[in-house]
Amino acid sequence: MPSSPTLTEHVARLRAVHVDFGGREALCHVDLDIAPGAITVIAGPNGAGKSTLIEVIAGTRPPSSGERLARGAIAFVPQRAAASDRLPVSVRDVVAVGTWGALGPWRRTDAAARAAIDEALRRLAIEGLSQHPFVSLSGGQRQRALLAQGLARSADLLLLDEPTTGLDAESGRLIRGALRSEAARGAAVVCVSHDPVVLAAADLVVRMESGRIV
Repeated sequence: MPSSPTLTEHVARLRAVHVDFGGREALCHVDLDIAPGAITVIAGPNGAGKSTLIEVIAGTRPPSSGERLARGAIAFVPQRAAASDRLPVSVRDVVAVGTWGALGPWRRTDAAARAAIDEALRRLAIEGLSQHPFVSLSGGQRQRALLAQGLARSADLLLLDEPTTGLDAESGRLIRGALRSEAARGAAVVCVSHDPVVLAAADLVVRMESGRIV
């Protein structure tokens, strides 16, 4: 009987992963290794299984069969999160959620967490918006705030779904710079993207079609 895969130099590993949606294969026999210190971009046409793949890597969607292994802290930045206009949270509150993995949601924010939040806001150039309601932000500013949440976590594995799609040029530039910086500090960065600039900066491009890596 073959032994189960183990993690050594990789942050995440998928082996023979299948995901079925009501009899439709969203992913079929996917094998993938995610290395630290690198940007991996998942590309392909609509319906190819890109978002499903990143959800499996993140651990938010269990595979129907196969095996997923991951180690360390994980931060998952979804695509352009919608927020109710009644949601009473500031930009800083949203970013602070990234520190909950170390603190727990009911513990008082300590000096190290406050410093991580301040640094994440600064890196995405939204420190001046920290006390603004999250719902008042533009689409690009919201995406920057969500990425700042991921940066505040100092994750070993940072996952993003279409982080620069439809954004203004400044937001796209800042987000791409943050991805490069995270990889440079040793994090594994994985994102779904059609952005040619993001694709050009990738260390590995995973191209998908009909639920398979091609």
